[in-house]
Amino acid sequence: MLEDLKKALTDKKMVYGTNETIDALKKGKVKEVFVSSNCPEKVVSDLKHYANLSGAEVKRLDVPDKEIGLICKKHHSVSVLSH
Repeated sequence: MLEDLKKALTDKKMVYGTNETIDALKKGKVKEVFVSSNCPEKVVSDLKHYANLSGAEVKRLDVPDKEIGLICKKHHSVSVLSH
């Protein structure tokens, strides 16, 4: 699934953060949601709920938020991102 994330990063319309992703899911603007391995279960549950309503796919990655931040070339941890 990490390869899916790397492919998605070529998309210029990435959405970073839980609240921003939920807003985009509500508007139907998301195809895939990527979640870190250490993301709280309550957040994952909320994301799955909204993704189910909008037809998006939630992918749980096997890497923690700090590593996702590095992969995305961000200077902070990233628990949730989507496109």
